[in-house]
Amino acid sequence: MFSIEEIKTAESKIKTGADFPRFIKEIKDLGVIRNDVYVANGLSVYFGEEDYSLQASQDEYPALIINNESSAEKLQHALKIHQNGETDYITFCKQAADAGVEKWVIDLNEMTCIYLDTEQKELIKEEISSI
Repeated sequence: MFSIEEIKTAESKIKTGADFPRFIKEIKDLGVIRNDVYVANGLSVYFGEEDYSLQASQDEYPALIINNESSAEKLQHALKIHQNGETDYITFCKQAADAGVEKWVIDLNEMTCIYLDTEQKELIKEEISSI
């Protein structure tokens, strides 16, 4: 199974959204099958086979307030500029909070990322490109 050190090493390589597909490949190779990321506090929960899971928090992550009014349009804009490498992770998280994203769920079997609002309604579901 994967360790918190392996996850932290993979996370440390992410500078912008453009690095995301490499990160996904790396954690998938470690055995991660799902990753839930909570925007308000930066908590990430990594799931593996046989109910294995680990929690990791982002270092120096500011507490964020999630907007009660969700906006798929705001989120789409934040995703576009982040995936183009124009913003760092914390900036993207702040923009996601402003767009009403409570968490996102990465399914590494289906290679999708679903962004959910505070009512667990899907704002955007995107396919993760493979490397």
